[in-house]
Amino acid sequence: MRFGFTEEEQRFRAEVRRTLRTPDIRAAAEAATGADGVEPDARPLYRLLGRTGLLAVHWPVEYGGAGRPATDAAIVAEELVRAGVPDTFHVNSIQIVGQFLLMAGSEEQRRRHLPALARGESFASVLYSEPDAGSDLGALRTAAVPDGTGHRISGTKVFSLKTRFVDLGLCAARTTPDTGPYRGISLFLVDMTAPGVTVSLVPGIGDEHFHRVDLDGVRVSEGDLLGPRDEGWPLLNEALAVERTGLDYHLKAERWLDAALDALTDTAHDISRPDHPDHGEHLERIGRLHGALAADEVLVWEVLDGLAADRIDQLATAVAKYHASELAQSVANWAVDVPTPAQRSARTAAARVLDSAYREAPGLTLSAGTSEIMLRIVAASLDSVSQEGY
Repeated sequence: MRFGFTEEEQRFRAEVRRTLRTPDIRAAAEAATGADGVEPDARPLYRLLGRTGLLAVHWPVEYGGAGRPATDAAIVAEELVRAGVPDTFHVNSIQIVGQFLLMAGSEEQRRRHLPALARGESFASVLYSEPDAGSDLGALRTAAVPDGTGHRISGTKVFSLKTRFVDLGLCAARTTPDTGPYRGISLFLVDMTAPGVTVSLVPGIGDEHFHRVDLDGVRVSEGDLLGPRDEGWPLLNEALAVERTGLDYHLKAERWLDAALDALTDTAHDISRPDHPDHGEHLERIGRLHGALAADEVLVWEVLDGLAADRIDQLATAVAKYHASELAQSVANWAVDVPTPAQRSARTAAARVLDSAYREAPGLTLSAGTSEIMLRIVAASLDSVSQEGY
């Protein structure tokens, strides 16, 4: 279990922080941050980050990375969020789709897509969820029908983020029907500018917008099939475990708690004064949240260290994802009432962050697998251990 970082990791973290504190990156991060339901284009920021070499430090050099340990990639992810960089492009393009290509892609697919993703010149999203299936891939209806040397994909995907800005979609589609809910599923790399792809906005309250993607006979070649035909579910199951480190949710909880503390310790409303009427109540709540955040960090890094050693523990990832997403949601729900009316009317930085957090929070326990699914995984694991014990 990890309780600290090596000297090399600390040196690397300091180097990353120095890079992210440069004026051009700080200005670009500010311009890329959404507020009041407006979602700016964050691609200029990511092109800038791509030139620093920070986006995919753990990828092999031949694919645009620096060949560093996977734990260094987690350090970069932490520092990006702490520097105010909107992280969705990084999560989707690098941590999910890019990692999937490294795990299951052909050499041609890796060389075609990974360097551009690492440079911040190309962006990717996942196309899993469907209107009547949600995140239950066993109920997906999108179909990929053979067409000469490739397939034509038809169906509808929903609830993907940043989709109107991306070039590449990782799409789950059914290639062999009537073989069972989790059989006959294949994964395809879809050109989001191809004929037949229509991206539209799903109305919502968050600063990041969800999208609907309609696929109408979209042509993909055999070279766009990712992994073996009809073997998409085992790959997705493994990839979802990698996705469920809990790191992104942990970092949201940390950032939102820091914003709440900024609002609470404003010079005119400093709750650190013992005579403040809410001193005791807030102090107890903050102590509990800090304790939960510390436990959260241990859970997350236990998963990250396991992944760095090529160990995928489904139970550990489910626990980390559940705890981190529930904690982030709790912080957002509590902290929304922290800014005073004066801070809200002045649109202080803390008030803007916490208002945005409250609108984002409902989706945290749904994405990458609902809290109910995480608890089901935990229960199944415990049941298995119990049966083995007898």
